[in-house]
Amino acid sequence: MDRLPRLAAALACCAALCAHAADPKAFKVDLEPGAQHEECMHLDKGEKRNYSWKSAAPVDFNIHYHQDPKVFYPVKREAMRGDGGTFEAKSAEDYCWMWTARDKKAKLEGRIQ
Repeated sequence: MDRLPRLAAALACCAALCAHAADPKAFKVDLEPGAQHEECMHLDKGEKRNYSWKSAAPVDFNIHYHQDPKVFYPVKREAMRGDGGTFEAKSAEDYCWMWTARDKKAKLEGRIQ
């Protein structure tokens, strides 16, 4: 009987880890022309994040990080209606996925996991 509580605890821990891995950072926002939206997180060197997003109107998209006074853009694209892939951090930084509406309102939704 001693094993049952330990097994239950191990299974609960496993379930929590699996739930965390399957719980993407989802977002859905409406951007006015010229407005920006960012989703930021710290990544260690070699850490990866899958991302995907779509927009009803073209937006400028980038993944960037700051090393004052400079800003570095590992990914930078203009006038996109959607994108996705796997981003791998080349160094440990606070990375931000950023979208900027162009000249129209943009309904933006996506996820980073």
